[in-house]
Amino acid sequence: MEKIQNKVFASAKEGTLFVANQIKNLIEEKASKGEQAILGLATGVSPISLYKELVKMHKQGLSFSNVVTFNLDEYYPMDPKAIQSYHRFMEEHLFDKIDIFKDNINIPKGTLTMDEIPKYCKQYEDKIDKLGGIDIQILGIGRTGHIGFNEPGSTFRSFTRLVTLDKKTRRDASKDFKSIERVPRKAITMGVGTIFKAKSIYLMAWGEKKAQIISKAVESNVSHLIPATFLQNHPNATLIIDKAAASDLKRIKTPWLVGDCEWTEQLILKAVCWLSEKLNKAVLKLTDEDYNEYGMGDLIAQMGSAYELNLDVFRHLRDTITGWPGGKPDTGGQRRPERTHPFPKRSLVLSPHSDDDVISMGGTFIRLIDQGHEVSVGYMTNGGMAVHDEDVINRLSFMRHFMREFNIRGEKVEDFSVKIKSFFQSKDSSTIDLPEVLEIKSLIRKREAQSAYRFCGVDDDNAYFLDLPFYKTGKAQKNPISEEDIKKVKELILEIKPHQIFVAGDQSDPHGTHQKCFEIFKKAFQEIIDEGQKWVKDCWVWQYRGAWLEWPIDQIEMAVPLSPDEVAKKRLAIVKHVSQKNGGVFPGDDVREFWERVEDRNRNTAELYNKLGLPEYQAAEAFKRLRF
Repeated sequence: MEKIQNKVFASAKEGTLFVANQIKNLIEEKASKGEQAILGLATGVSPISLYKELVKMHKQGLSFSNVVTFNLDEYYPMDPKAIQSYHRFMEEHLFDKIDIFKDNINIPKGTLTMDEIPKYCKQYEDKIDKLGGIDIQILGIGRTGHIGFNEPGSTFRSFTRLVTLDKKTRRDASKDFKSIERVPRKAITMGVGTIFKAKSIYLMAWGEKKAQIISKAVESNVSHLIPATFLQNHPNATLIIDKAAASDLKRIKTPWLVGDCEWTEQLILKAVCWLSEKLNKAVLKLTDEDYNEYGMGDLIAQMGSAYELNLDVFRHLRDTITGWPGGKPDTGGQRRPERTHPFPKRSLVLSPHSDDDVISMGGTFIRLIDQGHEVSVGYMTNGGMAVHDEDVINRLSFMRHFMREFNIRGEKVEDFSVKIKSFFQSKDSSTIDLPEVLEIKSLIRKREAQSAYRFCGVDDDNAYFLDLPFYKTGKAQKNPISEEDIKKVKELILEIKPHQIFVAGDQSDPHGTHQKCFEIFKKAFQEIIDEGQKWVKDCWVWQYRGAWLEWPIDQIEMAVPLSPDEVAKKRLAIVKHVSQKNGGVFPGDDVREFWERVEDRNRNTAELYNKLGLPEYQAAEAFKRLRF
């Protein structure tokens, strides 16, 4: 069923270390023979951690003096000094930090004339061949299944050439260029045939957003429509993936269809929900025959009957639903996701951006306040990168006209406005915003957050703007997590000493900020645990997801149903974030407004519960508990 070798690691870190060691071993082996190690390198998010690990190895003594590199691709046209340039990417992440000879670095040129490209591409191929071919080729994979920039339609025999980029690829790249219109339509890339010459190939992919295309690459037949499937025919190609990226593989997603499996409580829940959805039957209507037909006869034999199994799963699903996300007082021993005591609770909502609180859990947020809990919210980043330049211009224009209207002296304001306007006129996609512009954008997001949390009922004293340093780069690529980031989150938690914390647990946001915020929180919370503070034992952590994906039904541990009125109120809170309407800077692959997509997501969650045989609600927000 799986047509290409793959290694599934518990984390991206472990997978990265494996590949880094393969490269290290190659370099050292070649050096001992007086030979050069020829590496094919990739850009994008997946290899960043690899280059970080290689830099670390260099500091520990690994020399790159015998290494020659060939990068897969580069946008066309592209200035090598531009922020989005792969030349600059490689310099910042690897080449400037190791002892490689500059003459041994080869990256496709994005400054050639159209007439120069064919000859240049031939020379690029010839240089690889002259050196005996690439020893280890590193690859990522795009949502279209592209490797390098070999988009759907690329042939097995394609070589280094100029290509036209798929719209999905350009949309994914828009986070770096701040709009899809600014993303180049073409690129120079190694071909599939070029890649295939490599002696060893490692394709790295992390996170659930890669899961769907990974399953296609591994389990589908070879097709030019999914270029990554060509790797099935390479004698030494391996996919290096984490559990999230592997989650759509049949042996992981539906192991009962592949062979015998160990029926854990979680797997039973997953299988029964899957079968219910597959057959469009309520859980309590599933029969022995249904289970036998879909590879779960051994489960029925283990449980005794479909009736008993169905009832257990139904009760579990029923008990995840609650209208009291902070716990309901005076309920005795009734099973609910949250504890009855203490009541009221101190609740802390950690929001990566200034709108994630209301987008992801606005209904729950409001209900916690209405039910008397002491709710605080911590905005982890300033979110300024997601503000359009036009919004800055509009705010400055308002300020100037306001001061004129009320005869307020403001010569400095006029000068400042002229400076900012002049900057925008000369700005292009490679320009980093002025510090003043970044601050204005941050203030816009802060004021919008203030409007939203006040609307929900949170006092100013209970709102915290952490402005974590990792985010403050002025570009899509963020800084590594620092001790200061962890310290700020830790101090907030220690100040509040909450009974429950809500944190963004999704790993699929298009900009990567949610993932970093999640890692920062985990490190901060673990430090508090390690210090042995007693109160933390009574602190529960609930993960919510953003606007992109919801928790699978079998992973939901608390579902908070929303009435039509509550859905409407949540929408009003979301639209307080005016700068994020009418096309956000980082919308992801979904062009709908944030409130639209999240309402659909919440509605779908409620409908799924209903299809499984539970009560019908207008919408539901879902949470999964994080246990330390």
